[in-house]
Amino acid sequence: MNLSKSRYTKGVTCEKYLWLSCFKPEEAEDMGNETVFSNGNKVGDLARHLFGDDYTLIEYSTDYKKMIDDTKKAIDNKDKVICEASFSYDGNFISVDILKFIDNKFEIYEVKSSTEVKDIYIDDVSYQTWVLKKLGYNVVKSSIVYVNNQYVKNGDLDIKDYFVVRDVSDLIDLDKVDDKVSELKKVLDSKNEPKTDLSNSCFKPYDCPYFKYCTRNLVQPNVFDLGWGFRFDKKLDLYYKNIISYEDLLNSGLLNDKTTKQVESYLDDSKSYIDIDEIKKLFSTFRYPLYFLDFESYQDSIPQYDGTKPYQQLCFQYSLHILDKDGNLTHKEYLHDKYDENPIYGLCEQLCKDIPKDSCILVYNDGFEKTRLREMAELIPVLSDHLLNMRDNILDLLPIFKKQFYYVKDMKGSSSIKYVLPALYPNDESLNYHNLEQVHKGDEASTAYLSLKDLSDNDRNILRNNMLKYCKLDTYAMVKVYEKLKELI
Repeated sequence: MNLSKSRYTKGVTCEKYLWLSCFKPEEAEDMGNETVFSNGNKVGDLARHLFGDDYTLIEYSTDYKKMIDDTKKAIDNKDKVICEASFSYDGNFISVDILKFIDNKFEIYEVKSSTEVKDIYIDDVSYQTWVLKKLGYNVVKSSIVYVNNQYVKNGDLDIKDYFVVRDVSDLIDLDKVDDKVSELKKVLDSKNEPKTDLSNSCFKPYDCPYFKYCTRNLVQPNVFDLGWGFRFDKKLDLYYKNIISYEDLLNSGLLNDKTTKQVESYLDDSKSYIDIDEIKKLFSTFRYPLYFLDFESYQDSIPQYDGTKPYQQLCFQYSLHILDKDGNLTHKEYLHDKYDENPIYGLCEQLCKDIPKDSCILVYNDGFEKTRLREMAELIPVLSDHLLNMRDNILDLLPIFKKQFYYVKDMKGSSSIKYVLPALYPNDESLNYHNLEQVHKGDEASTAYLSLKDLSDNDRNILRNNMLKYCKLDTYAMVKVYEKLKELI
């Protein structure tokens, strides 16, 4: 079993992660990383032009020997920039994102779609440097190329300003790589799963897809099911002390007030926490008609429109339920349909028509909607006054659940509406997100929107309809939460 860049970095993170990915890949959870991979591919393709358009691309092949041979030909030909240059040393295979070759000196450029340099990136480029030096190549510089999140597009994309290039040569420890490669080769040569215990590497630098597998034999629920911002390192401390079950946790005296309520309500089905006075206090600020609003947005690694930055949230859809004082409920919605235009212009124009100034707007987690409205106001001065007026008139339903003014067992330590809604309406299938088709959560809506322009008319219409159903359920869910709370008071 050979090593590669990805396998090496997995092994640096956790030897068990490496072993499982090679010998038990079926146990991995789907982490929903499609958007991350898509952004990575787009940024990687763009970076190939960092040193001009005259570069040699080593085409991917399942025949790694062909990639290695093609790389050797490019080097023999003295090609100055080689993308996906591929090498192998003693079973260690790498493809270098960008390799500069000048006067028999080599420079490595590892491209990341992130907006910062993480320690694991240093490990990645260190491994590549180690392989090339083992093969006798004169590597004089090793760098990480990442995205400048302060870059604002204005006209044609300026690739030099879009990317940040950081020389990390002085951070590379080849002896450390030598030792780690030897360790990981032994891991992969073994038929036995490593007995690596849980650690911070389960969620750092990335969420491990094998966490459920590694905790499958623990009592359910357990310390790792604690919510309310109870940090993972604190959960680990309790786990190492063998304080794992909810009974042990309750008796430990080491929980905070919120996690104590979570555990108590689980152990005692009849126990719930409802603060009528606090709920009344929030309701006293409402005024009819109520506008229940929810945005859907996407983030693009490479900004397509003037005035926008990498990974800026761009709203393309909203759902709006309007409840008057007589209990009449109406619905309005918007889903952008001109896929070569910045969607926020059309969205904001319609939004300002649908929501008059000084309206009482209800959302779930106001930080998101308020920030989007501020950003859109900055981008569209002609609508700025109206958009900022909306922002100033937003009220939030989330604090009722986040502050545990209402908490029951079935919320499972979360204030997310995806948990709150079934806890309030446990048998209402019309409120079940799992019954929706194609789009069930926000990241799926983002991915769906970005795919619309490439679909046939029939497939596009079907997907748009399902996107509208999803977003409509988000605001209808808020209406139902409001109604349940109103019943209580």
